[in-house]
Amino acid sequence: MYFYTTFLFLSIAFFYYARISIDSNIDGYAHFALYICAMQKIIAYPLTVLHFILFFLMLVIFHPIQLICHKIWGGYDAHRKSVAILNWFLMQTQLPLFNTFDFKFKEELPVGPSYIFVSNHQSMFDIPPLIYHLRHYHAKFIAKKELAKGIPSISLNLRIGENCAIDRKDARQSIAALIKFAKNVYEKKRSVVIFAEGSRSRTGVPKPFKTKGLLTLFKYIPDAVVVPVTVNNSWKVDRYGKFPYGIGNKISVLVHEPIPIVGRNGEEVIAQAESVVHGAVTSTAIDS
Repeated sequence: MYFYTTFLFLSIAFFYYARISIDSNIDGYAHFALYICAMQKIIAYPLTVLHFILFFLMLVIFHPIQLICHKIWGGYDAHRKSVAILNWFLMQTQLPLFNTFDFKFKEELPVGPSYIFVSNHQSMFDIPPLIYHLRHYHAKFIAKKELAKGIPSISLNLRIGENCAIDRKDARQSIAALIKFAKNVYEKKRSVVIFAEGSRSRTGVPKPFKTKGLLTLFKYIPDAVVVPVTVNNSWKVDRYGKFPYGIGNKISVLVHEPIPIVGRNGEEVIAQAESVVHGAVTSTAIDS
């Protein structure tokens, strides 16, 4: 059944190509490029539906698993491992779209210190590889409060996994929540992942870092080590909008060398991290 559906969409793409070839005066190379783009998007529709089914299935399955791990079997450590496994499976749900992940460290980071992983942000698919590959550092996330309700597994983890949900429209609540979160990170030697640009760049073009949240973290986690992280190509998954997803992309995550903050000016550390993160962005919609 899946084969016949794919064949049908390929046939539609072929006829679309034939139509633009007849109805336009574009040269052969442009014809071919338009055909490839049309074919990719048409094929992406059934593949995205399959991805949605698998993605939602994982969220539903792991919701009760998280609860059991958290409340009955092992508490914090068991829950943390269940979240890591969930996010491994969420990465695999990209395979029907022929999207893959590549995660690299420029140098090995010893387990123990509190790290502040400072990353650019391109799509929600930045998050599963970060959760999975940074699991040994007990990385906690700062997210908008809307994600803390109504989404199986994801909302649950935000609430019970020592993460931080902030109201971006309420500065007072955001700072209070961030301070409470930072104190817990410092006390328990956790780490933090923060998308310092504040929101997604749907074109991959880097945005300036917002400093207030980072400076608050520096103040309440004074012995932390900043680690710049660059995400590339995940914006291509959202290149058509929410549906369908882009196909055939290699989403890469590069963890750079650490930057200690002890004895450093916070603004200078942020500027250095921003330069490192943005300097490693290799692909944007502007360049494509």
